[in-house]
Amino acid sequence: MAGGVPGVGSSRGVPRLDPEQPLPPGSNRSRILGGGESGSRSVWVAVASTVIFFGLAVVLIVSSPGWPEIKSTFFNGRIFSESFPKIVRQFSTNIFIFIVAEIFVLIVALFFAVLRSLPGPVFAPLRILAIAYTDVFRGIPTILVISLLGFGMPALQLQGLPKSEVFWAIVALVLVYSAYVAEVYRAGIESVHPSQTAAARSLGLSRMQSMRHVVLPQAVRRVMPPLLNDFIGLQKDSALVAFLGVVEGLQTANIISAAEFNYTPFVSLALVYLVITIPQTRFVDWLIARDRRQRQGGTTL
Repeated sequence: MAGGVPGVGSSRGVPRLDPEQPLPPGSNRSRILGGGESGSRSVWVAVASTVIFFGLAVVLIVSSPGWPEIKSTFFNGRIFSESFPKIVRQFSTNIFIFIVAEIFVLIVALFFAVLRSLPGPVFAPLRILAIAYTDVFRGIPTILVISLLGFGMPALQLQGLPKSEVFWAIVALVLVYSAYVAEVYRAGIESVHPSQTAAARSLGLSRMQSMRHVVLPQAVRRVMPPLLNDFIGLQKDSALVAFLGVVEGLQTANIISAAEFNYTPFVSLALVYLVITIPQTRFVDWLIARDRRQRQGGTTL
């Protein structure tokens, strides 16, 4: 290439280096070729520093004066082996609660997000309703909503009104998390450029058809990572139904802990939640990284 550096070509603006071509004096081949040695050194430094840090933390904890008591209170092997299977069996109730709640959250949240996105003065009452809903249920702690509905609604003794604590726990979780997810949906809807809607309208689509076929598919795809983060939070908050007396994972841990005068069952329950949520968290990270690469046109900076 005329006027360029010897041995360096270009394809789509990306430099190429011939490994056999001599480099100018003072040049660093490993840096130009991608820093193989320095990259490997960085990995080993990161591994060593991590091992040293956590090793020192473990030594500090284990050598502390109160460690024997903490070990017997929170990490009792016998109680762990006895409590873990019982907690896993009762955790099926938590799984049922957050799966059903997630399905309804997706529907209810999308409904309120669309209501809030409706333009024009004629839809002002619907927008006010959607705003009031999100403000109220985002402002009240989840445990209070669960308590108010779980204890209050059955006490009304209305004919045909369900009295199941699980039912009202699901309703409370749907109300609270729909308010959060509706805002996530709305952010995705507003991130779609108005020219997309204008183009759809110019092709003869109605406003609702444009929203359904053009705006919403793009909006949902863009907000998938934060949606999954909210669902991870929903899975953890399913433990709050224990305050209604529902025998699920947390309530089972409470019962065993009270019987054994030991907190190891709570460690067992924490492990169950970690096994479920950590893979989802890594999946969310992967989605975010993939979305970043797509926005950068498939290049990695």
